[in-house]
Amino acid sequence: MSTAVRPGAASGSVELPPPTGLLRRAGKHPRLMHYNRLIALVLAGNLVLLWYGLADDGAVGARSLSHAALGNLALAVVVRQQYVVNALFRIATSAPVHWPLKVRWTLAKVYHFGGLHVGGALAGTLWFLALVAVTTAQGAPAAVLAAEYALAVLCVVIVATALPPFRARFHDHFERIHRYGGWAALALLWAHTVLVARARGAFPPAEPAFWLLAVVTASVALPWLRLRRVPVAVETPSPHVALARFDHGVTPFAGSSTAISRNPLGQWHSFANVPEPGRTGFRLTVSRAGDWTGRFIDDRPGTVWVKGITTAGVANVETLFRKVVYVATGSGIGPCLPHLLAGEVPARLVWATRSPRATYGDALVDEILGVQPEAVVWDTAEHGKPDMVALAWSVYREFGAEAVICISNKKLTWQVVHGLERRGVPAYGAIWDS
Repeated sequence: MSTAVRPGAASGSVELPPPTGLLRRAGKHPRLMHYNRLIALVLAGNLVLLWYGLADDGAVGARSLSHAALGNLALAVVVRQQYVVNALFRIATSAPVHWPLKVRWTLAKVYHFGGLHVGGALAGTLWFLALVAVTTAQGAPAAVLAAEYALAVLCVVIVATALPPFRARFHDHFERIHRYGGWAALALLWAHTVLVARARGAFPPAEPAFWLLAVVTASVALPWLRLRRVPVAVETPSPHVALARFDHGVTPFAGSSTAISRNPLGQWHSFANVPEPGRTGFRLTVSRAGDWTGRFIDDRPGTVWVKGITTAGVANVETLFRKVVYVATGSGIGPCLPHLLAGEVPARLVWATRSPRATYGDALVDEILGVQPEAVVWDTAEHGKPDMVALAWSVYREFGAEAVICISNKKLTWQVVHGLERRGVPAYGAIWDS
């Protein structure tokens, strides 16, 4: 394989532009990324709601607290729904490329919508804890209090185990608690709504909470209603990667992802879909990155479970720009490949990986070079690890791109994204919020 390299970028001799001014640079700090801004926005909105609630009579009643809690929890659930996610991407990426770059730069941060999920969950839990305190003081019926206490404990556990320290260290436990705890919380919300309605002598469907809960329940149930077991053909060009091909009547759009599982009640993992122009079905690239992926590569299953619908991923923001640079390491080539094959937006690839042909096979590498003959493919076994920020900047400048999309591990993605953004380059990459 002829490997294109940029020795200067690797050695650090490429001169990066200086960081932008202090105020502008501060706005690009990771702690101020749009994900955290959306969390702050939701919490600020709830503070305004609290202020106006107190302004009426100096106290917030149980009914208002209940509505505030349920409204926020509904936001947390619905904003993660796959149809909603795809709609958000469709709206954000509908802006024409002649709009000012600053506007498109911000719209492309649509994938930070998880901040609404976190903000809603935090605010909803706080409102519900306040509700429990008020109803306890008012002497609510024992059945109502029992449901509230159980739900309050469950919400606190779900929020606590979703915090980054726990989630990063015990991700499998986080997933189970989030899924089964969420289902249990939904059941308790139904019980609480019915009990409160009966205590008031009201018919449950007459309560606004009843219909909001119906929407939330439908949102949660819909992906599982599409659960099915499908055949898969798995090739393993090396012990480090599997190429899984699906053709069960679904040809997803480029840049989407599919969740698969060996056991529908166990772990689920999402991978980028790689459809081929003019061919039905799609492929997934599964890289060895833990027990589940390791077993998938070693066992090469003949069937897997899928649920929900294919969902838009971060690289879909490419359509907001005239030209983009894709930066990938290792199996990060998977989410980039469908966009490169589709060729909807002029792009240039930078791919750093160990022994690409030995790891991914000649067929896949030739397919990549077929659509990206000018790609910079950096063999880390031969040249060592490059300075990815400098390499990305070098190609960005040479290609005349408007944005950089990085698909890599968490540390390197944030290094590239924030390293470029603080120098005035629109850059995007996964934020690992799920």
